[in-house]
Parts: sequence; C-alpha cells; structure tokens
Amino acid sequence: MTGQQVRVGLQVQPEHADYATIRQTAAEAEALGADVIFVWDHFFPLTGDPNGKHFECWTVLAALAESTSTVQLGPLVSCVRYRNPDLLADMARTIDHISGGRALLGLGSGWYEKDFTSYGYPFGTDSERLQELAAALPRVKTRLAQLNPPPAGKLPLMLGGSGEKRTLRLVAEDADIWHAFHDPATIRHKLSVLHKHCADVRRDPAEIEVATSVSGLAAHEGTPGELGPELHDLGVSLFIVGAGGPEFDLGPLRQWIAWRDRAND
Repeated sequence: MTGQQVRVGLQVQPEHADYATIRQTAAEAEALGADVIFVWDHFFPLTGDPNGKHFECWTVLAALAESTSTVQLGPLVSCVRYRNPDLLADMARTIDHISGGRALLGLGSGWYEKDFTSYGYPFGTDSERLQELAAALPRVKTRLAQLNPPPAGKLPLMLGGSGEKRTLRLVAEDADIWHAFHDPATIRHKLSVLHKHCADVRRDPAEIEVATSVSGLAAHEGTPGELGPELHDLGVSLFIVGAGGPEFDLGPLRQWIAWRDRAND
C-alpha cells in the first residue's frame, strides 16, 4: 500500500428521519471511530419517498459541531449556486469555530435539478454551473482571508467532481481534498489527468488528499478488504460510506473502520 494513512468518513444523508436520530447517528459514528462526518447538500430525499422528511445541510452541520467533539465535519459537497460564496465562506468559518477547528469546506457545482428549480435557483447547463464554481473559489478564499476572527483551524477545501478539462484543473489549483465516486479503473484514469494538471500548475499532487465514496460500488459492495487496498494503492486515503434514514445502517461503516485500523497498523 501507499504510505498514506487511511481515513474513513460517514456521509449522513439527512432524509426520512427526525433530527434526534441524525444526531444520534453522528454520535454513534464518532464513537465507532469515524474520522469525518459529512452531510449532503440537497433539499429533498434522493431515495424513497421524494416528499419524505429532509433537513438542510449547513444548519445540521452547525448542530453537529456542538454535539460532537473529535470528528471532522463538512458538506459533501455544498453547491455554490445555493448560497452566496462569501456567505458560504463565513458559514464554514463559523462552524469551524463552533467545532474547535474541525470543519472542512466541500464545494461543487450541483447536479440535482429538483433542488435548483424547487428553491428558485436557475439550473442552467453543466458548463454554466462549472463556470459559477470557478468564479466562486476566489471569492471564498478572499472572504476567508478577510474574516475576523479567521478560521480556527486549517479549514481544508474539498472539491467534488471529475470533469477532466475544468473540474480537475480547479482541484489542481485550489483543493486540499478531491472527492470522486468511481470504480478503481476510473479513479486510476482520473488521477492521471489530475497529475497532469498539477504538473501544469507546478503543484505536488501529494498535497491533495484523494477521497471517494464507496457505497454503491456494486461490484465490491460490503467488501472493504478487497476494494480498500486496490483504491489505496492508487492513492485514495479517505473512504466515505453513505447512510440514509430512517434507520441509518452503520454496519458498512464498522467494516470500513475495521479495515482502516488493519491498514494503518
């Protein structure tokens, strides 16, 4: 394996559950030893009843910043069209202080049309949304540098997406973490593209933590002992398990944490 320490995160999908259950799920994940807890940034359930219970990402993150004590916290990922980029920076900085320096800022261009249209945001084209993401990044960085007080910790920037011409270029230029959702063969190819962009901007690709969601990779579902080493050898070091309500099955998270502990031993 690579020399990178393995980390395991849980993406809490705040659908079909009361907030008390979401809070308890985060507490259980922290007690199990999860490194990061993410909350997705959608306005409606993506599975089950499309009109089922659902909660907003950033207010849930602020509450979890108070109710947890060790895990890193952030959105996976926050769409820049839903909130002013300067406001996003301020929100992330505030949560960083609430949590004692445990926040990360995950950003992306968005993809779920219902989120946009139901809340009055223009959906536009993929190209337009990527342009908006590119325009948002310097605003976020400028605002973070101006805020008083500044972030309490490093406040890493994570970018989600894998478009080879534009998104991966933004990752090479600005991201501390790159998040993808691909099988190992695709990850291998995307990393080769990312490394070329890093060479173009004269950045060491080792500075960028590679994260991937592992739930839903059907060929390897529930087998971290098989999938984990293969992805880790490619350079992935943050493995993210998803769980949605109403019951939030943390069985897969336990399996990935057990594999992490063996891999890091």
